[in-house]
Amino acid sequence: MEIGANCRVLDQPPFLCAAKGFQLSKEPSTIFRNGSFYKPPTNFYCKAILNDFQVPMEKKKVNVIHELSSLVALSPLDGRYWGKVKDLAPYLSEYGLIFFRVLVEIKWLVKLSEIPEIIEVPRFSKDASSFLLGIIDNFCEDDALEIKKIERVTNHDVKAVEYFLKQRCQSHPEISKVLEFFHFSCTSEDINNLAHGLMLKESLENVMLPFMDKLTNAISTMAKDNACIPILCRTHGQPASPSTLGKEMAIFAVRLGRERSEVSKVKIMGKFAGAVGNYNAHLVAYPNVNWPKVAEEFVNSLGLSFNPYVTQIETHDYMAKLFFTIVRYNNILIDFDRDIWGYISLGYFKQITKVGEIGSSTMPHKVNPIDFENSEGNLGVANGALAQLSEKLPISRWQRDLTDSTVLRNMGVGLGHSLLAYKSTLQGISKLQVNESRINEDLDQSWEVLAEPIQTVMRRYGVPEPYEKLKELTRGKTVTKESIRRFIEGLELPKEAKTNLLELTPHSYVGAAVELARDVDMALNLVNRGELF
Repeated sequence: MEIGANCRVLDQPPFLCAAKGFQLSKEPSTIFRNGSFYKPPTNFYCKAILNDFQVPMEKKKVNVIHELSSLVALSPLDGRYWGKVKDLAPYLSEYGLIFFRVLVEIKWLVKLSEIPEIIEVPRFSKDASSFLLGIIDNFCEDDALEIKKIERVTNHDVKAVEYFLKQRCQSHPEISKVLEFFHFSCTSEDINNLAHGLMLKESLENVMLPFMDKLTNAISTMAKDNACIPILCRTHGQPASPSTLGKEMAIFAVRLGRERSEVSKVKIMGKFAGAVGNYNAHLVAYPNVNWPKVAEEFVNSLGLSFNPYVTQIETHDYMAKLFFTIVRYNNILIDFDRDIWGYISLGYFKQITKVGEIGSSTMPHKVNPIDFENSEGNLGVANGALAQLSEKLPISRWQRDLTDSTVLRNMGVGLGHSLLAYKSTLQGISKLQVNESRINEDLDQSWEVLAEPIQTVMRRYGVPEPYEKLKELTRGKTVTKESIRRFIEGLELPKEAKTNLLELTPHSYVGAAVELARDVDMALNLVNRGELF
């Protein structure tokens, strides 16, 4: 479209222009504005033809560079953290929603051409099929922007997709004859629910589940690498029976693996049954077609599971299950983050420093556990969004209300903050170094933890009041290696039992922890096969 006397041109920062769907140009250009030619003074240039959008001329011009768009983003996912979550953008953004709507509309037209009873839509030729699938394969941001321009006229986002496809296909001699079969017998929610399902399916398979796997693998590697390193456990924050560092990591690997498996098992569902879920219009137009079967075949062909009992909307129950499962996964990761934070605080882990990185603006010595803190904070934000989605989405007044529409646009918020947290935890893990000398120091100062095995052996051999005797020896008192040995030597026990107790140390009193840590991969395989838990 040429710039004419009836058009106005905006020379504004790109984030403002992009919000309106206008094209950007990084090259200087002379543009027509207010009846005269004008050259914008900024380092980038936005050429936008405006008809119904007015820019107050009294607004002061601002010279900015492209990065300013991230500085003014309301969501940190689209600003500060964009580089870490952009992998989700093709699926969970407005662009992703538009793309999958286009895909569903085209696939539905192709499906109609394959139904013998619908003679008005003959089976497409190879050329026509390639043309239609080419719209999907070659879909780009310019196409999405074109649909947004149409939406500004229609004020209806799904109808804009239909009109876009009619315009795109009117030049094809074969498809142009069946343009009115785009969106045939569909309510907008037939298109939307499948688009949302595909958005979730693709984002889970291509981004979220792979990063969940990376976390599980990283923590299981920690378990195996540290299977034999004893650590002092703490219950209620107090010294307790020892374990190994590897076994404590194995617990988290298995817990996260279990919930990851549950996430992957959630069936992402779809409906395609018309305005109130009864195929009303379908059956009036073509009463001899088995529309429920056609709908099921179509939904399944997209890789989704079919939901036959619906209103105007797919009931979103699977979404509630999916998001709550991710919340459980995230809660386990919060538990992990806090435990690692605590171990760092105790000195059990050192953190690899990075040249030039600053831990504190005033205390030069500090290396803060910022990755695990960042992860914990983002997991909290993610869980808030995902819990709200889970609680709200299954509820809809009668056959449909619109409250789910705006809520569904926030799926990317919950998954985006989750992804950001996963990456932060992985980064934190990569910096950890085990500090065995500090771990051994704690064990050497905690001989009182042997009170448990000693009194248990005393019970076995009938020594009276074993618990009470050990309580008197240890509670509130400083316990040393020597005091423990004197106590054992004074017991009336068989020689072998006494010898075993005398050989016991806080370092060796770890039970089956080593084996549990080494077997973590076996446990994860059982989890993945559904044979464990």
